[in-house]
Amino acid sequence: MKGEDEQRRAGEAQVGKAEAGSEPGAGDKAKPAAKGARGRSARKAADPGGVDRIVVTDAALAKIVGLSAHEVPGVVGMAPASLGEGIRRILGTRQVDEGVVIANRERPDEADVDIHVVVAYGVNIPVVADSVRERVRYAAQTYAGVKLGKVRVHVAGVSRA
Repeated sequence: MKGEDEQRRAGEAQVGKAEAGSEPGAGDKAKPAAKGARGRSARKAADPGGVDRIVVTDAALAKIVGLSAHEVPGVVGMAPASLGEGIRRILGTRQVDEGVVIANRERPDEADVDIHVVVAYGVNIPVVADSVRERVRYAAQTYAGVKLGKVRVHVAGVSRA
């Protein structure tokens, strides 16, 4: 039994040495590959347009903005921002990005947003609009990594909550 365990351990040690490149000639091959791999990963980190870049689409950003605007007390719902959204609403399909228009996406980490909301009757509209603006900026920066330049809140209507 002891002899078998010792042979197994010796075999594992030989395999470990072979993988580490302790065999003659193996170390020469392994070192350049590791150096090249390090050089490439360093270039990826330094290159902002490389493979590791994350881009949030306009549709995803619009959904984040729409959901965060719905969280603000005093907002009853979103108003359609275009004729197409109005037709979708009439046909019965509602989207979380309804009433959100993303503009000025020249850079992937910046955008401007127009939000069309319906507020509850009796609320202070400027305070609700400021709360929507703050909440949307926070959500876009925190969840998507997108800094919002202009956030325009359009109060399209007043409704009973």
